[in-house]
Amino acid sequence: MNDPPRTAVHGAPETAPIDLESTQTGWVPSAEQLAISDSRYRWTARLFTMLERLLSVNLKLHGEEQIEGGQIFLFNHFARFETFIPQYFIYRESGAYTRSIASSEFFAPDDAFSDYLLSVGAVPNRLPGLLPFLASEALKGRKVVVFPEGGIVKDRRVVDEQGRYAVYSRTAELRRKHHSGAAVLALGLDLFRQTVLDAQRRGESARLEQLAESVQMQTDALLLRCAAPINVVPSNITFYPIRVGENLLSKGAELISRGVSRRLSEELLIEGNILLENTDMDIRLGQAVQVHGYWRWWERSLLKRVVRRINTIDEAFDIQTTKGPAVNRALALCMRRETARIRDDYMHRMYMAVSVNLSHLASALILSLVDNGEGEISCASFQKLLYRFVKAVQSTPDVILHRSLQIPDRYVGLLHGQCEGLDLLLATATRMQLLTSADGVYSFHSKLRDEHHFDVIRLENLVEVYANEIAPLHRVRRALVQLLRQRDDHDQKALAMQQVDDELLAYHYERAQYDKPEHAAINAQQTMTEDGAPKLLDGDGCHAVGIVLVHGFLASPAELKALAEELQASGHTVYLVRLKGHGTSPWDLRERSYEDWFGCVRRGIEIIQGLCEKVAVVGFSTGGSLALYAAGQAGGPLIPALAGVCAISVPVRFKNPKMRFVPFVHGANRLVRSLSLMDGVKVFVENDAENPHVNYRHVPMRGLNELRRLVDEMRECLPKISCPVCLIQGTNDPVVMPDSIETLREALAQTTVSAHYVEADRHGIVYSDVGNTRALIREFIASL
Repeated sequence: MNDPPRTAVHGAPETAPIDLESTQTGWVPSAEQLAISDSRYRWTARLFTMLERLLSVNLKLHGEEQIEGGQIFLFNHFARFETFIPQYFIYRESGAYTRSIASSEFFAPDDAFSDYLLSVGAVPNRLPGLLPFLASEALKGRKVVVFPEGGIVKDRRVVDEQGRYAVYSRTAELRRKHHSGAAVLALGLDLFRQTVLDAQRRGESARLEQLAESVQMQTDALLLRCAAPINVVPSNITFYPIRVGENLLSKGAELISRGVSRRLSEELLIEGNILLENTDMDIRLGQAVQVHGYWRWWERSLLKRVVRRINTIDEAFDIQTTKGPAVNRALALCMRRETARIRDDYMHRMYMAVSVNLSHLASALILSLVDNGEGEISCASFQKLLYRFVKAVQSTPDVILHRSLQIPDRYVGLLHGQCEGLDLLLATATRMQLLTSADGVYSFHSKLRDEHHFDVIRLENLVEVYANEIAPLHRVRRALVQLLRQRDDHDQKALAMQQVDDELLAYHYERAQYDKPEHAAINAQQTMTEDGAPKLLDGDGCHAVGIVLVHGFLASPAELKALAEELQASGHTVYLVRLKGHGTSPWDLRERSYEDWFGCVRRGIEIIQGLCEKVAVVGFSTGGSLALYAAGQAGGPLIPALAGVCAISVPVRFKNPKMRFVPFVHGANRLVRSLSLMDGVKVFVENDAENPHVNYRHVPMRGLNELRRLVDEMRECLPKISCPVCLIQGTNDPVVMPDSIETLREALAQTTVSAHYVEADRHGIVYSDVGNTRALIREFIASL
């Protein structure tokens, strides 16, 4: 693999999509026609706001702080409707109007569409004096939007075989360098800026007035603008996922016009799905290119001499195109060289700003396996490789991750063959006849590496389109090469540590998700102060039994921290599970099911299994129910055989008689929520917690309902448990009926059970260590 260099200059800089030499067009709009209409601009912005709400595309802007200091904004181009999006976001975030460049074929006299384009800031690419005009607009506070690729790049291929940046030109039917018009504009604008500052230093007020008049500005306003540097902001638009299939737009076009062209059909199938399906559109404004920093010292010396000869904005841009004095020609030569440098740098930054997603990594992995001569791979091996690739990229610096790689729930299922994002990509690849999946094996077809025409590649090989998009990211490519070199390394401990990292990532993500203004009223009333994060405590390596600790309802791993430290002191490796919805916010718990909780326990068992020979599970209260539920499934495809289970204060029957009404209230809440904007008739109830610094103060009704569901499921699986079980129960538990322990013992007829009563009038007997509860737990673990 050839990594693209930091800059990739090859040959003289190419003319921009802006026509720098043309002085004629079929029609030239007047100054009045070029004026932006306030009313039309605002109306268009309101229309886009409405469309954003109606369409299924999820628009997300990142780096909006770059807008204020930038004058020229560059965007990559994959879909037609992208040409309208940047202007909308710039106006929404800053209120600034935008100038964009459109093909002259769209402009004609007495044409309504032409008139509309002009009124919202579009200008023909063959407008005489276009560059000075755009520079003047930038000085007045307008933003300039440019698509330097010069057209839609449907194949996302921007790196050629030599590792240089290049794109396909539809008109020439060959690959070419990116347009450099934005760099020419930026350099000319900076040259004019230096001219204004030079005149100010020299106290040339008459010349300053002439310079200001050439851009139709007041002198003071011009000086204020020229005090700021000229910044080019390279930006990247990334779509995920990209779907291929019939949609309303494609069906409508087919009904209206039978025999739709292949090119139009392709665009409607791809771009219609982007708009109408649930698609993330990440718009990321990257690090600005500050143009003045590109002048070398000898160029600055030339610059000082040349600016004294410039009196208008037109003369500043004529430097690059006329045969004037020798010093002008020398500076023009320097500017052509700097144009290429700036062009390559902003293109590099543009492509580095891609939001890397799961389909990118899966596609790159598939093509690398094919290039290595592998025609097939087991599904389990591929998915485990992809998981390791995800974790490698997460730790790779300067790589921007899409949410599909930031939220563990989106990818952890790869370890069990359950990943919705991968399934969607593979289903699309199967329809495209790129691969097949049968009998637990992925078979790759030769079509993956066939050449496809530019206008059909999105329909024929979406895998290559995804892989092309991250081809410029050489650090990601290196991570993939390293992964494939070490693919046969089966380091279970490393995998376990990666899973621990996932649990921590999930905790921090979920805390942030439920720390928003709409959650503030309930969150502010919480008394929980202990750290709610999951934790791994390493043992001394001498004990074969590792332990999974599972906390109770409304609590967090902090509830069992003291027990964990005692077990670690005995030499055991201990993992403190955090159940979903806990340790974050009651609003988070409201959205969780008992299946979510059990998934956390299952992952905790996997983690300990990767670190120790045997696994024991200790659970308190709801955690005890989950521990027994896991034991009932031990030896199956998801849970390994367990060395033993210790379950403390397990709820089978509750003392509070109101628990019987929980399903009814929960059902009423669901009904109200579905029929109105209300959250329900009774969303939360207050909790008088024994340990308020560990527990939530508010209990979501749905959480109580899920607890009842869990207890019912646990009771069903008790007869299946075969590992040793230790049961501990307080004699006067205020939450759980003490005779629950007898119900459990009777149901555990297939295994060895030790049952202990502890004299206690508290529920949290582990946290308070009532009656030496922790010693009983340690004795049971020692017996294993």
